[in-house]
Amino acid sequence: MGSFSIWHWLIVLLIIILVFGTKKLKNIGSDLGGAVKGFKDGMKDGQATPEEHAPGAQATSTPPVSHQPDQNTIDVQAKHKV
Repeated sequence: MGSFSIWHWLIVLLIIILVFGTKKLKNIGSDLGGAVKGFKDGMKDGQATPEEHAPGAQATSTPPVSHQPDQNTIDVQAKHKV
């Protein structure tokens, strides 16, 4: 009584196919597969060094960060009321 038999799963699958249709399920499956492939490619790109990612390209450094606050920036710690 705790688990479903194969017949239960087949009936559930049949109901899902009747509700959504095979074309809609195929589109959902291909979209999900593309999303998983994109995620895996993104993970590989994130782990690669710049030399591995673009052969022959030089690694660029990030621009220096200014420590002066922008005029539109609000300092959260200064906003606390006493």
